[in-house]
Amino acid sequence: MTALEKYQRLEAGAFWREGPEEERRAVVVSIGKATLTISDGNGQPLTHWSIGALTRANPGALPAIYHPGDPSETLEIPAAEGELIDCLQTLVGAVERRRPGRGRLRLAITLALVAGIVGAAAFWLPGALESQALKVLPRSKRAEISRTLMSDLRPVTGPACTAPGGAEALARLASRLEPAAQVPMELRVVRKGVRGTLALPGGVMLIDSAILENVEDPEAAAGIILSGMLRARARDPLAELMHASGTIAVIRLLTSGSLPASSLDAFARGMTNQSVTPLSASQLLPAFDAAGLQSRPFARTLPAADPRIEALVSGDPYPDGAPDPIMSDGDWLRLQQICID
Repeated sequence: MTALEKYQRLEAGAFWREGPEEERRAVVVSIGKATLTISDGNGQPLTHWSIGALTRANPGALPAIYHPGDPSETLEIPAAEGELIDCLQTLVGAVERRRPGRGRLRLAITLALVAGIVGAAAFWLPGALESQALKVLPRSKRAEISRTLMSDLRPVTGPACTAPGGAEALARLASRLEPAAQVPMELRVVRKGVRGTLALPGGVMLIDSAILENVEDPEAAAGIILSGMLRARARDPLAELMHASGTIAVIRLLTSGSLPASSLDAFARGMTNQSVTPLSASQLLPAFDAAGLQSRPFARTLPAADPRIEALVSGDPYPDGAPDPIMSDGDWLRLQQICID
């Protein structure tokens, strides 16, 4: 019996901190075949850590503190959970014993890359690596990638608009739309360089200020933003980044937790010019219904030749008006003036 098989299905309580500025959360930790699963009290997974990347930050001290290779995200295990601490110590030790020396590691990685490129199915390997990265990459790393891309895009978009009260109004709008879109999103408004909306890896969406300044109806603006969030759910921007970066860059992401700066820079340059595949009316209408949002105002923002207009108008979930305003008049005014210095 291996060390991993011995401890499979072990569960224990712990405290998880997603980032240095985040509050600790009480969680349940369970051991899987290759990952450590961290879940909330309802059994909903919050994140997955690769057992191979597990690192103890305070050897010999209690409570035991671990991180997944990124010290900004931590898991604190109290002394009372001694069995889990012993389990993780055994697994970390097993990983260390199997890890080759530095020179042999370089050789092993090189041979693995060559074998993968030559022997693996060309159509299977990239997709499998991307899928694995999407599963195990911590949200803190996604946010770090997002910040880097925003910095790379700044010469094109300018800084995000920060008029007083605007950020709070955006946060309230995001909270209203997120349950319907089923994707968390931090909204930012920029003056230029973005056509409509642009979702970045890490849960940040850039919004063209013209959306807020030129449309007359807050429901129309909210519909445009909701449509962008739904596109991000349908095709994860991080998946697009990895696909554009190539297999070697994805392997580096899995092994070191970072992408080459050249990959991020190249992706940022192409993001503002990439074509957008619009979602069909049948994909949009259920989310508008869930958000308590009329679809007709959004339909009026589309080009006259857009084939979705008729379905969005006839299928409006609230033809007599939404039950609750999408935002207050005050928030709508704050958003319209968010880029006024």
